[in-house]
Amino acid sequence: MNVSVYEVSVHQFVLSLQNIKNILKKAETYSKGKNFSTELLLYTRLFPDMFALGQQIQTACDAAKFCASRLSQVSAPKFEDKDESFDELLHRIDKTIEYLNSLTANDFKDFDARKIKFPWKPGKELNGKDYLIQFALPNFYFHISTAYNILRSIGLELGKADFLGQINWQTES
Repeated sequence: MNVSVYEVSVHQFVLSLQNIKNILKKAETYSKGKNFSTELLLYTRLFPDMFALGQQIQTACDAAKFCASRLSQVSAPKFEDKDESFDELLHRIDKTIEYLNSLTANDFKDFDARKIKFPWKPGKELNGKDYLIQFALPNFYFHISTAYNILRSIGLELGKADFLGQINWQTES
C-alpha cells in the first residue's frame, strides 16, 4: 500500500480544519446558550504563556498552508492576523481549505528533495520528508489539539469523535 505525501498532509489538513470548524460552530451555539460573547472565547487560553483560541486557529491554518506551499512550491495566500470574530476565523479556515483543495498530488512531486529553511534557524535546514514528519504535522496537530482543549476547558461538550470527524469505516470482507 502506497500512501502519498498529499494524502498524509493536504488531505489530513483539510479534514482536521473541517473538524475544528464544526467544533467552533458548536462553541458558538454553546456561548449563545450560556449567554456570553463568542468573541470572549477568542481570547481564552489554557495558560497565560500559551496562545489564545483565536491565535491557535490562525497558527493551525498557517501551519497547513505553509507546509503545503513549502512542499509543493505553490504560493500560499497571505492572511492578516486580525481575526476578531468567530465569523472571521471561520472565513480564514474556509480560505485555507480553498487553497489546500487547489493543490494536486502531482504538485508534491519531489517534495522530499525540497530544502526547508526558517529565519529563526539560520544556517539550518530540513529536507521535505523530515520537515513534514518532524515539524509540520506535529506543529499543526499541536495547535488543533490546543484549540480543542481550550474549548473543552470552558465546558463545551466534545468527544474524540468531534476531533477525528468522519472516518471511512468499511464493512469487513
